Amino acid sequence: MTPQPSWIPILITLPTLVPLVAAALSLLLGRSPRFQRVVAIGAIAVAFIASCLLLYLTDRHGTFAVAIGGWGDKGYPNGPLGITLVVDQLAALMLVVSTIVLLCVVVYAIGQGIRDGTAQQPTSIFLPTYLILTAGVCNAFLAGDLFNLYVSFEVLLTASFVLLTLGASEERVRAGASYVMVSMVSSLIFLAGIAFAYATTGTLNLAEMAVRLDDVSSGTRNALYAVLLVAFGIKAAVFPLSTWLPDSYPTAPAPVTAVFAGLLTKVGVYAIVRAHTLLFPGGSMDTVLMVAGLLTMIVGIFGAIAQSDIKRLLSFTLVSHIGYMVFGVALSSELGMSAAIYYVAHHILVQTTLFLVVGLIERQAGSASLRRLGGLIASPVLAVLFLVPALNLGGIPPFSGFIGKVALLEAGVQNGSVLAWILVAGSVVTSLLTLYVVARIWTKGFWRPRADAPEGELADQGPSALIDERDDGAFSEREDVGRMPAMMVLPTFAMVVAGLVLTLWAGPIFDFTDSAATDVVHRGVYVEAVLGGGESR
Repeated sequence: MTPQPSWIPILITLPTLVPLVAAALSLLLGRSPRFQRVVAIGAIAVAFIASCLLLYLTDRHGTFAVAIGGWGDKGYPNGPLGITLVVDQLAALMLVVSTIVLLCVVVYAIGQGIRDGTAQQPTSIFLPTYLILTAGVCNAFLAGDLFNLYVSFEVLLTASFVLLTLGASEERVRAGASYVMVSMVSSLIFLAGIAFAYATTGTLNLAEMAVRLDDVSSGTRNALYAVLLVAFGIKAAVFPLSTWLPDSYPTAPAPVTAVFAGLLTKVGVYAIVRAHTLLFPGGSMDTVLMVAGLLTMIVGIFGAIAQSDIKRLLSFTLVSHIGYMVFGVALSSELGMSAAIYYVAHHILVQTTLFLVVGLIERQAGSASLRRLGGLIASPVLAVLFLVPALNLGGIPPFSGFIGKVALLEAGVQNGSVLAWILVAGSVVTSLLTLYVVARIWTKGFWRPRADAPEGELADQGPSALIDERDDGAFSEREDVGRMPAMMVLPTFAMVVAGLVLTLWAGPIFDFTDSAATDVVHRGVYVEAVLGGGESR
């Protein structure tokens, strides 16, 4: 047991507290867009730096826990009574990857707004809402009790409702209404699970609940786990609870779609990991998760094959690759968990990058539909920005997508069960089909002459930042030729590089995920850090 430095509690709160304060400040600066931008970028940069420090500290010293305000008896068996924030290697890694995405996307969005002008755009509400989303995402990874996790979900979901319906076009309002209804159902199920958990254990602190659930009958434990799994499965878009996602995400502005695709479903996956390893170890739901993971892979990728709009196609691949993460979790092994953690980090970066590239394609070509696109190879920068993450998503060696999938396959083979072997086969098929769908985008959108596209003569007459202002006309008569601003290209390039880092430093990163998986699977580290009131390895 190593004494916890006095400044650790402050550091742990920064990724949540700084964006919240910045959101309030940016609202006050609504009439000063330049200062709003400085505040937004600065706040997320501070959250990123704090997350990097937490990553370093957890790697060196282990898991840290803080009871906010020091309120409550922290001695076992009573546990903390107030809000507890916990950061271990898994949480720290998720914070770092998430803040990288949030920082790059906000720079991209600001660049898009500067290029298109802000006079008619709802920029004064975009940045404060985005900062609230940032706080909700970061707090979800730090939450040490079930109700605080629920609050984090509600914060980020409330912000996402606003971002999804910016401009209030008919299509966005329709998608937003569907998203709201599904999210409300998920939240009500989660709230019911919280009530059930409190009635069963008399606490909502995750570490204390983990200890008390050991004395609960297996039937009650499984019932509680099933309720929470449904709630988290909806948020993570696990089949058959995933049908809402492809109809919701593609309607939002490009930066909003990118951050949604990269982060929101992964918060749900993170919650599944915590529930599976901390609260309900023992593999009682492994078979259910394996079947759900397999169906999520297959149904998602077949949905992608049927699409002609790149945003919808990528939304279905997003659903499909959630299945890989669920597969790793369901194996209930250190190797499977390590592979799942690596794959989550890989997918956050790659999927976000692809949606940012789609925003550039819409600007350059006036459409994201494969029925209209062609000749994009004329822009080498755009071609490279798409090709690298596309090959990465498809699992082409030596990219991180290939490395993560090989690790998952190895974990499945190590498991040796019939269902695990079926999932191994399903993973290979899904990977090949993913490569097929990204190859379709490449051949039709980049190599094919635009004149050969069925609707190649049509295009949106001018790109817009946040408001949906589609005005179809002849491609040859576009007033805006679709120049790509440097502030949109540079953060996209930074995301491509971040994805490549997972490839170039795969060995050290896997060493880290192995250590993180060991701590996650052996929950005693987490429990001791919280109930012991300090740090433990």
